[in-house]
Amino acid sequence: MDRLRNPARLMIVSDLDHTMVDHHDSENLSLFRFNALWEANYRHDSLLVFSTGRSPTLYKQLRKEKPMLTPDITIMSVGTEITYGNSMVSEDGWVQVLNQKWDKGIVMEEAKKFSELKLQSETEQRAHKVSFYVDKDKSHDVMKALSEILKKRGLDVKIIYSGGIDLDILPQGAGKGRALAYLLKKFKAEGKLPNNTLVCGDSGNDAELFSIPDVYGVMVRNAQEELLQWHAENAKNNPKIIHATERCAAGIIEAIGKFSLGPNTSPRDLKCSSECKMEDTSPSHEIVKFYLFYEKWRRAEVENSDQSLEKLKEVCYPPGVFIHPSGVEQPLHDCISAMRNCYGDKKGLRVWVDRVSYSQISSDSWLVKFEKWELSGDEWQSCMTTVILRSRTASLSDGFTWLHVHQTWLEGPGVKDQTNWLV
Repeated sequence: MDRLRNPARLMIVSDLDHTMVDHHDSENLSLFRFNALWEANYRHDSLLVFSTGRSPTLYKQLRKEKPMLTPDITIMSVGTEITYGNSMVSEDGWVQVLNQKWDKGIVMEEAKKFSELKLQSETEQRAHKVSFYVDKDKSHDVMKALSEILKKRGLDVKIIYSGGIDLDILPQGAGKGRALAYLLKKFKAEGKLPNNTLVCGDSGNDAELFSIPDVYGVMVRNAQEELLQWHAENAKNNPKIIHATERCAAGIIEAIGKFSLGPNTSPRDLKCSSECKMEDTSPSHEIVKFYLFYEKWRRAEVENSDQSLEKLKEVCYPPGVFIHPSGVEQPLHDCISAMRNCYGDKKGLRVWVDRVSYSQISSDSWLVKFEKWELSGDEWQSCMTTVILRSRTASLSDGFTWLHVHQTWLEGPGVKDQTNWLV
């Protein structure tokens, strides 16, 4: 993980389904709150890790369905696959670890002898993971018997039951917790051990995460009985593990505040920019704040007034230029003026930014790069955006002036609406 030169200020390791992603929240409100908090305050010096039981196929499908950020590291298939970055480069060293005392053919041969087990789809069968469905009342006996048989065949495996139906057979050295331990050991060897690590989960296959020494942990409010029982039996006296009062991503935000790991007020929770504290001022916070106003304007959630747009113009350099994804150039001030006719025109619109990075290019100027996303109904649009900002004072406490904005459509599926894409 070469993006950060120094140890991460915070590393969040989160399960996805029913932890980071709330499938009962059709508006994705808690996820949007987390996204804004992470990109504004953490992306530049921290690490986001998704640890999921999903295979790469189902993980990629989820990313098409939910407005998730791009993680720095992805742990998939119940800790049997580790990849880095947006391109998902595989961690080959982990593969070598998992090959020890593992033979997928033998596992399949013996497991198929149990009529109680129903093989999951082909996408869920991985090099170091074999997955079945089994009824809860039959799971204990099946796991015990199968474990003994595989041990006699010379294999060293672990069997994990989660969600009240999923049974995964993995190499003994695999699992979400072992994968995290491997990463922490690697970071330590590189002199980049994160200052703090927060693990987040809701089900039985997340239990290993909470057993890693010296990490903070949050079981979200909607955590399943199997995880709560594990906690009661193994970690009830550990002050570093809490059961949140909030669901899913909101519970993760709650834990950040509970453990004093950093800012825990999402920019989406602020009623106005005047509530932002001076220490929040940074290029990334400026980007998030700007596009939150843009979203609220088109949703008619801010006052419809000339004064509001004039304030927005004040942060734009009068000769500043905006290059639309279509290639058309226009003054930044004209883009802001065009918003006058778009007040409340997309009340279902959501806007978020991903992968915000910035670098100082002169004593008072910053180059910021990020992906800007819009979701309206079932239509997704995205573009790569480059912005040049100039700080108003040396301390950055007075914010920034927008000098230049350049956008290009991102490749891949999605609507490319040339007329309704304003800035």
